[in-house]
Amino acid sequence: MQYLWAFLIGGAICAVGQVLIDFTKLTPAKILVAFVVSGVFLSAVGVYEPLVELAGAGATVPLTGFGHLMAQGVKKAVAEKGFLGALSGGVEAAAAGITAAVLFGWIAAVFSRSRAKS
Repeated sequence: MQYLWAFLIGGAICAVGQVLIDFTKLTPAKILVAFVVSGVFLSAVGVYEPLVELAGAGATVPLTGFGHLMAQGVKKAVAEKGFLGALSGGVEAAAAGITAAVLFGWIAAVFSRSRAKS
């Protein structure tokens, strides 16, 4: 059942993104930012944590999960460090993902040739 919930919830999140790309004039960058911000918002109001418990990777892998991760990091850091935690907690919580994205992006850039679109 866990795999089914992960597939359904993750698929629904991705389907929302596809609908936004196909039927709005929003750029992909704006949609990605909206997903991260919505993950932070849903985490702040307490809706996203039960979704993560139900869907597992189906809710944590999409960009809304990245926003949720950052919100949880801020919440934890504020409890430990006070106001300074609000500035550093999100980045601390997401540091591994950010590092992996930069590293794999660099590796892809080293081993591929860029060319102009025609």
